[in-house]
Amino acid sequence: MSEESTTPLKIVVLVKHVPDVQFDRHIDSETLRLDRAESVLSELDEYAVEAAVAIVEANGGFAAGHEVIAASMGPKGSGNSVKKALQMGASSGLHLNDEALAGSDTIATSKALAALVEHVGNVDLVVTGMSSTDAETSVIPAQLAERLDFAQLTHALEVGFDATQRELSIKRDHLDRTLTLKANLPAVLSVTDQANEPRYPNFKAIMAAKKKTVTELDLAAVGLEAAAVGATGSNAEVLGAEARPAREAGTVINDSGQAGIALVDFLAEQKLI
Repeated sequence: MSEESTTPLKIVVLVKHVPDVQFDRHIDSETLRLDRAESVLSELDEYAVEAAVAIVEANGGFAAGHEVIAASMGPKGSGNSVKKALQMGASSGLHLNDEALAGSDTIATSKALAALVEHVGNVDLVVTGMSSTDAETSVIPAQLAERLDFAQLTHALEVGFDATQRELSIKRDHLDRTLTLKANLPAVLSVTDQANEPRYPNFKAIMAAKKKTVTELDLAAVGLEAAAVGATGSNAEVLGAEARPAREAGTVINDSGQAGIALVDFLAEQKLI
């Protein structure tokens, strides 16, 4: 390896604490925000953690001085998702926790996350999932790349890294073809749920994570004013939210020799044929 190729990588992997899909989602009637009492690490972010750790392991491991910093913004519980990322192999964690962040849209969120990345300093690569499992906007990676002036490679099905050239490469689907894209670091990378198979933390990894550091920061620590984020710093406003109507029971057709006709009549009535 050349001297350039041995330069340690500093990778920030962004993780989000989201409502557990095993439970019904509830909207707070006053704030119009999701109730996050029963929350977990976003499943799609597990692929981001795996991608970041895999890049390090393929290039000398953490012993070579590489870092994978798991970072999250949100209320107190978000720290639990950072800890899960540490169990999966991240080397340290950051939690941006400030009441003023509540109600942030993607514009304000990307502003806060970009400030967090800049606070870390000298970051080579930011890795995210392809989306979060709550809002599902998929726009944060692009917004981050724009704010940080990083290259962006998104929705990766496969990820490669040339340490000598410090070049990231991905494969991604586009319409009826698969594209191969390359970019030099620094870059923002988002990965799909087909990019890898996230590791399941074993007992040794869980115990090792207890010794890793999670640093909690507020907005002042990353150089942001409260007015820049939250509802005040957002371009979008939620005007209303209500529960999805209960699904009506379907029509049951007992086959007495006329089921086929009844089915065709039903499809015609629904304008499906």
